[in-house]
Amino acid sequence: MAQISWVRDELLLACALVMENGWRELRQNDVRVQELSDLLRSLPLHEDAAADLRFRSPSSVSRKTTDIATAHPGHTGPATKGGRPTREVVADFIEHPSEMLAAARALRDGMARGELHRIPAQPDEVEDPGERGAREGRLLLRWALHRERDRGLRNRKIQHVRKLNKPISCEVCAFDFGHTYGPLGADYIEVHHVTPLHFSGPRETQLEDLTLLCANCHRMCHRGHAGQSWRTPADLRETMRSAVELSASRSS
Repeated sequence: MAQISWVRDELLLACALVMENGWRELRQNDVRVQELSDLLRSLPLHEDAAADLRFRSPSSVSRKTTDIATAHPGHTGPATKGGRPTREVVADFIEHPSEMLAAARALRDGMARGELHRIPAQPDEVEDPGERGAREGRLLLRWALHRERDRGLRNRKIQHVRKLNKPISCEVCAFDFGHTYGPLGADYIEVHHVTPLHFSGPRETQLEDLTLLCANCHRMCHRGHAGQSWRTPADLRETMRSAVELSASRSS
């Protein structure tokens, strides 16, 4: 079969296993490798390839744990050619260990609950070409976007904001679709989960977990960049403020 590159989600699960093993590689007869092989084959990412028993076999998973272990800066021997995505995931685990492990646990939980199999691919789940992936990978982003497109949830959030006599506008940039587009834009807004799914867990969403965003700010909150994602509205407001100040300083 043709070689299929490991994607962020798969590397996240494999790296979590290596980290929990003290950054040491695991052999193919290790029960943890066999379990991970089964899990990777069941991820809704490479359905056609999963029919081939060679795909993400225990031996291939073991080889990837070697790539990960030798990519760790504490490894003293020669490194295998694991590729840039592998090195980036290792760097993220070193820099943000608790967050990366939480994302791996959320992925496993989503698979165990069957959530990730029931959710269709979302049109904007794939990150921009050449960008370093967001920490939670594509499948958790798919899960998050699917939750945020729940029309009933959105409507309840808007009703709640109205009861508080607040405007239906973006809570980051204050853009109001109704003011700009008239009746066409009245009550149009998107909702965003302030807390990452792998931090909050797959619990029932509360209205205070949500914020109202315009389409642009919503995309920026989700956009993977330099290994970061899930910017809170407060983080994005600070990013915008800094950008405006930088632009002003350059033009002065």
